[in-house]
Amino acid sequence: MIGDGGFGLATILFSGESLMDSKAPLKRTPSLRDIESIPGLRPRLEAAYRLRDVLAGAPFVPFGADRFADSRDRALANRLVTLALRRHGHIAIILNKVLARGVPQRSGILEAVLHLGIAQLLFADDIADHPALHLSVEAARRDRRAGRFDRLVNGALRTVQREADRWSALDPQLLFPDWLGSRWRAQYGAAAVTRFAEALLAGAPLDLTFRKDDPDLAGQLGAIALAGQSARLLARDAAVADLPGFAEGKWWVQDFAASLPARLLDVRPGERVLDLCAAPGGKTAQLAAMGAEVTALDIAPERMARVSENLQRLGLGAEIVVADALDYAPPETFDAILLDAPCSATGTFRRHPEVVFSRGEKDIAGRVRLQRSLIEKAATLLKPGGRLVYAVCSLEAEEGEDQIGWIKEALPGLALEPVTPALCGGWGEAVTPQGTLRTHPALKLPGGVEGSMDGFFAMRLRLA
Repeated sequence: MIGDGGFGLATILFSGESLMDSKAPLKRTPSLRDIESIPGLRPRLEAAYRLRDVLAGAPFVPFGADRFADSRDRALANRLVTLALRRHGHIAIILNKVLARGVPQRSGILEAVLHLGIAQLLFADDIADHPALHLSVEAARRDRRAGRFDRLVNGALRTVQREADRWSALDPQLLFPDWLGSRWRAQYGAAAVTRFAEALLAGAPLDLTFRKDDPDLAGQLGAIALAGQSARLLARDAAVADLPGFAEGKWWVQDFAASLPARLLDVRPGERVLDLCAAPGGKTAQLAAMGAEVTALDIAPERMARVSENLQRLGLGAEIVVADALDYAPPETFDAILLDAPCSATGTFRRHPEVVFSRGEKDIAGRVRLQRSLIEKAATLLKPGGRLVYAVCSLEAEEGEDQIGWIKEALPGLALEPVTPALCGGWGEAVTPQGTLRTHPALKLPGGVEGSMDGFFAMRLRLA
């Protein structure tokens, strides 16, 4: 219950579905030779099937080497899906104008093909119009359900092409659905939401957390210091695993904002610390590097296996527990607990752009109830005088700031303790007047570093 919020040459599988399986017949079944005879078609067809799944509610999992032997095709497919997801708000508006009756029902990958085609025509400067149009039509033709709408694809995309200047000038704030944009403007201001939109389009840079201070290694990486032991790579030409210090376990990938909650716990060497809902493990590594005796708990066995692998690479240790947090009954209580609770994850839209359109207000309400259950549970696992840091990667007040009032009423034994700039590596930009931590993509980074960060809320609590 509780946890973090190949292309087969013989069978031609896409996201688990075979082109041979579909119930709506085509006049002919496309063969692998047919698909690969047209340069650029296969990555677009793969991208369409993957995007179809994401539009239906699945998270976007980038293509790996197991799907594409050609790294250029893999990069193109990933780029096209990501671009369509980042521009989803604009593309949805355009489609609503261009298709008066909407996307036909039971049309297979048609909607995904149209999204990808519009993304290429309007927002991919290095892709010419002709291949964007031609390959979109060809991709539709190779799907059993979308194939009969090939003329619709051609007509719709040519209409978009003719009105490119109009559609390229859409307000950036329209990238967010009305309900989300309005609540963010109320909480953060219109100027901040414009910055949010810029961050959505720019994506997330690569931030690292060092196991210990290492200026020489930071120089080798071309990384610029943020605060504490975090740094940002200004450019990256190699795969993460090929960067200096990775194999030796000298750092791990972790957004700067995500590195702050563990620091707020202010761990001392030898303390017994519980990382509740621990996967993917960056905070576990931080706590272990601070000298704590860490217990890392999460419900997902496969994710905890990855945590174990990462800790081994880093030369760090922790007790790994696979369990439902609400059922966890350890033999002893803990000096400190970090609860990075499951949430709407709206603060992660730079790296997971699908959260912008896949979340709803009902999702937030459900998460709030779960978060409160977890806070209550965490309080029972603390020693008297023990510390609890509650954190969420959400921009929504219900999951963050509004929890303070509920805790005061429901759990009077937990007292709010102020967050200070010292706990954030000397950086005070995210410290609120209430003594909590609030990061968001429009906030200024330490040292005037360019770019943005994820949205997080965190607060420190102490058990009486």
